[in-house]
Amino acid sequence: MSDPAPEILPLGLDGVLVRFADALSEAGNRAALAFCAAVQQELPTGVTETATSLTSVLLRFRPDETSRARLEDDLRGRLSLRDWCSAPLPEYRTLWRIPAVFGGRHGPQLDEVADAVGRSPDQAVDDIAATELRVLAIGFAPGQPYLGFLEDHWNIPRQAEVNPEVPRGAVVVAVRQVIPFANAAPTGWWQIGQTAFRCYAREVSPPIPLRAGDTVRFEPVPARDFGRLKELGT
Repeated sequence: MSDPAPEILPLGLDGVLVRFADALSEAGNRAALAFCAAVQQELPTGVTETATSLTSVLLRFRPDETSRARLEDDLRGRLSLRDWCSAPLPEYRTLWRIPAVFGGRHGPQLDEVADAVGRSPDQAVDDIAATELRVLAIGFAPGQPYLGFLEDHWNIPRQAEVNPEVPRGAVVVAVRQVIPFANAAPTGWWQIGQTAFRCYAREVSPPIPLRAGDTVRFEPVPARDFGRLKELGT
């Protein structure tokens, strides 16, 4: 079955959404990242902002410089140039190596998750460390990345009940994805580790280091190293 054609949808008075899929997929995310990067190289007249979600691209425009119809025509022309679901990922991508502690008090649900994916706790950590994860999108909180994709056996559902709070840096998993939490927050995802890496730090420049399209490798470290890493902010 071929991928559905991209949709161009109105979003408010000054927005247009280009949607490549209505559910998360590798192809849909690849298309959103590749198309947004291509648009940024030569912005359509009147466009002031672009941003990606998991499978869509948002464009904001100035109604006094262009019309919605003109912008949509421009976007249709660009969409017709290639199959964006198989396009190369943007060249700007950075590989980040992020130390994290797994299990114990830093990852209190590792054993449950390992059992759910049919692995031992050590094997589960090895799975994550061996996977180069793409930053699929930034969202939910400033700087917070959604990382994917783990192998199919990691397609575990979110918890039935929400955890009232996980700490900043909590490494959580569900539905083949991993999230390092930018700040303490409630979640229905499973906490298997914690990192001292700051996904958002307003006092530094840039305050959000990761960008959609970047890649992440988690590097397991002993729990005794967490305090030192936290002092360094890495």
